[in-house]
Amino acid sequence: MATSAGESRKRHRVEIGGTRPSAYLKIGDVARLVGVSPSVIRSWESLGLTQPRRTPSKYRLYTNADVKLLKQVRFLRKVRGLNAPAILQLLKREGRAQVASNGAGPMGRRLRQLRLERGLSLAKVAEAVGISVGFVSALERSQMSASVGTLRKLTRFYQTNILDFFNPQEPSSRLVSPGLRKVLPAGAGVQMELLAWGNTQMEPHLFRIAPGASSGDSYTHEGEEFLYVLRGELQISVGKQDYRLQVGDSFYFESSEPHHWVNPGRVETSVLWVNTPPTF
Repeated sequence: MATSAGESRKRHRVEIGGTRPSAYLKIGDVARLVGVSPSVIRSWESLGLTQPRRTPSKYRLYTNADVKLLKQVRFLRKVRGLNAPAILQLLKREGRAQVASNGAGPMGRRLRQLRLERGLSLAKVAEAVGISVGFVSALERSQMSASVGTLRKLTRFYQTNILDFFNPQEPSSRLVSPGLRKVLPAGAGVQMELLAWGNTQMEPHLFRIAPGASSGDSYTHEGEEFLYVLRGELQISVGKQDYRLQVGDSFYFESSEPHHWVNPGRVETSVLWVNTPPTF
């Protein structure tokens, strides 16, 4: 016999943390209501866009307020062309999203670990990298995300590379579906999605760049880079030359040349971006 939506919700009445039982929705229900896949919702959670409650067995549970927020996220993503980091910054400014209360994210924890392993103060790191003490502290608590240019300065200072912030120790796989990509916010409006990891000779990313978002300061590193514009447009400066790339354009340059970039358009830019060797 078919059950009504109300009866389905009754099956999701649980007790969490000793609180009074109330109605919650499971991730499959939320995915149907919001109009996205469960893997997309999980990826939004990894970026701090949603903080579902958990049962003792770690199942995610959502309230009607969570659904309303996720619908707003989908609207900002689909209609306004914003990527997840840009949406998170917007929701924070409006007081509708907060950093998770269970501590820093993977990048913040790794930055703090690198600093403490070397016995360095926040002030020492800030001075060496050229940013404020407050910004270093906010990065370690995952309350802010650094631009690509600043990330590069941090990796150079700590003598590591950006892959270190993606937790590359996890097992690699030949096949990486969209929901399993490692995602790293890289400043307001910029998201880097790692497409392969492990013992690779290339470092392939999908960059999602919101209108007006950029790499920040110019940066350099070892190796070579290849870009292919999938959507939107990208303005990139290499050395003293400026280039404006459109959909379908490909671009190659040596990473040792100072470079920086910006999305000059009105829609999100998507770029397949490959570094080799993986030292960025």
